[in-house]
Amino acid sequence: MPRLSVVVPVTLATIVFCAPASAEPTKYPLTIENCGREITFDKAPERTVALGQNSAEVLYLLGLEDRMVGTAFWPNRVLPSLKEADDKVETLSVEFPSMESVLAKEPDFVAAMLVTLMGPDSKVAKRDDFETLGIPTYLSPSACTVEEDAKDVYGRRAELWNMDLLYKEIEDMAKIFDVADRGEEVVADFKAREAALRTEFAKREDLTFLFWFSSPSTADDAYLAGGNGPSAYIADILGGSNAVTTTSEWPTLGWEGIIAADPTVIVATQVDRKRWALDEADAKIAYLTTDPTVSQMRAVRDGHIFTMSGAATNASIQTLYGAEQLAEQLRASDLK
Repeated sequence: MPRLSVVVPVTLATIVFCAPASAEPTKYPLTIENCGREITFDKAPERTVALGQNSAEVLYLLGLEDRMVGTAFWPNRVLPSLKEADDKVETLSVEFPSMESVLAKEPDFVAAMLVTLMGPDSKVAKRDDFETLGIPTYLSPSACTVEEDAKDVYGRRAELWNMDLLYKEIEDMAKIFDVADRGEEVVADFKAREAALRTEFAKREDLTFLFWFSSPSTADDAYLAGGNGPSAYIADILGGSNAVTTTSEWPTLGWEGIIAADPTVIVATQVDRKRWALDEADAKIAYLTTDPTVSQMRAVRDGHIFTMSGAATNASIQTLYGAEQLAEQLRASDLK
């Protein structure tokens, strides 16, 4: 595992308690704007359900596990530094939970990271389903910026994703729960780490990344990270670009198309959910290095197969951790 500044993610314990308080306390009732809706809180929530790994991990970073009663949808294991917090909260499902299982926890707030978890065509519920029951909801700003597409269930992203959307989410949560000081410290830490990568890796035209999220089988098209999503942000902050240029958030591509893209680096992501045969990075690497045709790709021949957590390909706090993972591998390669 890379030496990631990750790593010691300046653990929140360190961050939170070493800086003097400065932020204004939240005054209730609090009304915030979220994805075109106004949401009002009469007090800080006490029974939160987080739908999606990032929604949960943001709350853990803010030290709010005691205000949570359930989480769901975990493509990957929780960040090691947040495992102690996660152990205190029930996992309703590592996949899509039922609305009944969410309501059984009697939540007073539901936060979601994806519209597939809470949206018009969600497998779980629409926002109105909760709000008609008097349960306020919050949808990640990163999800709000994905444009709907009738031909693509995952939608499209017109502009390159950036960390400002994540900072907005952290700041909103900190305000909702009246922990603004913690929010400021977390954001400051992330911004410093982001700036360090920008400074280290200059922009270059000869470095392209292809991010392979997963595939049901080697005979199926591969699910890749789209041209403007979080993975493209990772490529950009490391000085390169995404070899996949479509605006689709999660495009699928056959291997002829992948070979034609000719990336400098193939990123084989590690997905822990165990849904598909090629979720794990080792399975991806085995296919890349043994298939007679695919193994002749430049990235494979040159030994430029890197690994990264699959959670980093979603708009999340893990995106920055993923950039740090790849940065470590770049430093150790002949590409630096």
